[in-house]
Amino acid sequence: MRKKIYLKAPLTYQDQLALMESRGLSVTERTKAIAYLQEISYYRLSAYFLPYQQVKDSFNAGSTFEQIIQTYSFDRELRLLIFDCIERIEIAIRTQIIYSMALHYNDAHWQDNKAYFINPYYNKIGNLVDPYSDFQNSISKAKTARTPEVFIKHYSDNYSSPANPPSWMYFELLTIGELSHIYRGLRNNADKKRIANFFDLHQTVFTSWLHTLTYVRNIFAHHARLWNKDFAIEPDKLLKPLGPWIGAPFQNNKRAFYFVCALKYLLQRANPGNKLKEQLNALFAGIQTFPFSTWAFLLMAKEIGWIG
Repeated sequence: MRKKIYLKAPLTYQDQLALMESRGLSVTERTKAIAYLQEISYYRLSAYFLPYQQVKDSFNAGSTFEQIIQTYSFDRELRLLIFDCIERIEIAIRTQIIYSMALHYNDAHWQDNKAYFINPYYNKIGNLVDPYSDFQNSISKAKTARTPEVFIKHYSDNYSSPANPPSWMYFELLTIGELSHIYRGLRNNADKKRIANFFDLHQTVFTSWLHTLTYVRNIFAHHARLWNKDFAIEPDKLLKPLGPWIGAPFQNNKRAFYFVCALKYLLQRANPGNKLKEQLNALFAGIQTFPFSTWAFLLMAKEIGWIG
């Protein structure tokens, strides 16, 4: 396909609002609508237009600016709820990696033993994958930082050997992405299995879900959209669950609903007393009108008994 030249000119907030109105969107409070455009930006908000447009660039009859803002707010509240769940799961994953490895090998500094990690290799796009060296470089940066963490400095000031802090100390500095990288980089499947068993998952599925957790966590870091999103990194389907799980009609792992189901499965192991069901109930109770994609999420949640 022959590429075009991009000719769209920037528009003032007033012109952006006029453009939406010319496409059939009802705006009752213009001053308030312009304030939202100043705060959110037209382009970011335009992703929330889609369920209200059966025809591109033409709003369905009766669509209002208030509905779009409510959809945007729903997505924001959903992300905040999911972010809290990811935090709890991330801490549990960190704990299981630390103690499973440290206790099994009776080694507080197991992360410094190259034998526990896979050999370096080049991936499909030609990048070197070397979890052990990456981990050691990360430890070195933490130790030599201009203002190191208090517990890292305390170790360096008080202990001459081993050179690096114990795993349970250093792992507090790792991101979910680094945890995922280390887990994938463990040499022995038995080590991976032991960690994944805590979450009632096969290690292959756990590896995939950990990768997707990292992907979604990065979405949140950029305050990007979760609602009505096709996932670029899909979680593997759970074919042999060891606990309550969703049925065949809900197996679309490309969408947010499947990810939230996976999150709830992990959360039941990491935080059995979680309030996700009650939080979802409260979230949906506060929404007055729903676009189709949100209705689909709501109906599926009702169908599997998450919300009343």
